[in-house]
Amino acid sequence: MRPQGYYDRPDPNHAPIEGPFGSLPPLIVVLALVMALIEAALSLGATGLVGGPQAVGWRIAAIEGHGFAPAVFDRLLVAWDWGLAARLLSYPFVHMSLTHALFAVALLLALGKFVGEVLHPVALALLLIVTTLAGAVGFGLFVTASYPLIGAYPAIYGLIGAFTYLMWLRLGQAGSNRLAAFRLIGVLLGLQLVFGLLFGADPAWVADAAGFIAGIALAPLLAPGGARGFLARMRAR
Repeated sequence: MRPQGYYDRPDPNHAPIEGPFGSLPPLIVVLALVMALIEAALSLGATGLVGGPQAVGWRIAAIEGHGFAPAVFDRLLVAWDWGLAARLLSYPFVHMSLTHALFAVALLLALGKFVGEVLHPVALALLLIVTTLAGAVGFGLFVTASYPLIGAYPAIYGLIGAFTYLMWLRLGQAGSNRLAAFRLIGVLLGLQLVFGLLFGADPAWVADAAGFIAGIALAPLLAPGGARGFLARMRAR
């Protein structure tokens, strides 16, 4: 039986990286660096500092080549194509702008550190993959506009879902109000509502919601103890 504070301590069997990035899981570091390098190339190309005149169109080409649009989803339902299917996992690496990418990298590092301290590296990788896929599938199913899904936010919202579940556990162990675990997602949804009213709704929120739902649904199975531990905690309530 695990001690009461089990979820408050990192798993010693998968100690995160110590170094210039602090105690960050290696997977999170690699993903953040890849996103940052891609965004650096696209941003510098847009200014003409690298790649020559043709580099100005790199971002548009990246969105067209790696974004996941509802039309892509429809084509995959009719006939499977591995080239198009690759977009299910490639869209998070392309962002709309430098600001869009910076916020994504910052959130990935912050949430990845917290969630990665609890989940096994394989579980963390599975969480990111499934929530990325869930975001694309949700976007393909419920969005009809000709609008490409890009950016790492569905996976980030998946991390928020896992974060919410882990905070729910910690607050329960401390005897605190577990509803406080939903504070972060509540604030983010409130901000999305405000921005939607001011600038118009962005259909990408559908993918973000799908990522969050997948993340909070997977977290009990991926957390230490898995389904058995989750059921034991439910019986102990």
